[in-house]
Amino acid sequence: MKKGGYFYNLTKGFLSFEEVIKEIISWMGEKPNFKYEVVVGCDSSSLQEPSFPIVVVVWRKGQGGRFFVKKVKYIRKFSNWKERILQEVYLSCDLAISLKSRLKEEIEKLKLALDFEFKYIHADVGEYGATKDMVKEVINLIKGSGFEPKIKPEAFVASAVADRYT
Repeated sequence: MKKGGYFYNLTKGFLSFEEVIKEIISWMGEKPNFKYEVVVGCDSSSLQEPSFPIVVVVWRKGQGGRFFVKKVKYIRKFSNWKERILQEVYLSCDLAISLKSRLKEEIEKLKLALDFEFKYIHADVGEYGATKDMVKEVINLIKGSGFEPKIKPEAFVASAVADRYT
């Protein structure tokens, strides 16, 4: 994932990639006895002027969570919506790989004992509707990146959180 550009958090404002790492670790460190889950998902707007809000959700199980959103805009137009959906998944996988690696690295460096899992990527596709023919392709792309896929209706990071920022 290109480290340029900024993420936005409702509480902290605009943050760089490294600041997001520090904020996630700091927030988990406030209550280290809880279990945490980190999830990435993405949505997109139109074919003509595509905008891709990529979202990182950090969930403190039983106590809510925080999220960070980075809006990626493309000058390039997509020829069809399937191509755009695949770009959503690619962006999610790319961010998840970088983020998971940096989080683990930083937590080990700080010698913290945090109970978190980072195994899911949420994709805005489902067994019903226009995207039903893409489900296998999307699932394989996510699994090939080392993560477990969640699709609609379970993919709330993509279909609810990221959708609000399209």
